[in-house]
Amino acid sequence: MTQKIVIKVDMTSDRCRSKAMALVAATSGVDSVALAGDPKDQVVVVGDGVDPVKLITVLRRKVGHAQLVQVGEAKKEEKKPAAAVEYTYQYYPSHAVPLYEHTAGAYGYQQYHSRPGTCSIM
Repeated sequence: MTQKIVIKVDMTSDRCRSKAMALVAATSGVDSVALAGDPKDQVVVVGDGVDPVKLITVLRRKVGHAQLVQVGEAKKEEKKPAAAVEYTYQYYPSHAVPLYEHTAGAYGYQQYHSRPGTCSIM
């Protein structure tokens, strides 16, 4: 069973944060480690068979005061399927160029106006 553990750690600098992340990541059974909270003082650990007591003990010994905030089952994030994109092709008479339209707007070449009797290539 994959579980999510949130630990609040007193981290005053970026060096403390990176040290805490490295210590937690080196623990067996950890799948991912992230920082959370506004001052980035919470370590979020997701893994299988991770002992929260051992994590807190290691963090207290090496970084600073650590407090267990939450232990629970990790929820899988569902990815929403991408919306289907529809393309349409319109063909205009010989004095125009094909126009490719997209649901977000027109892309490609637009119709241009030229004087009668002139070459449309030049």
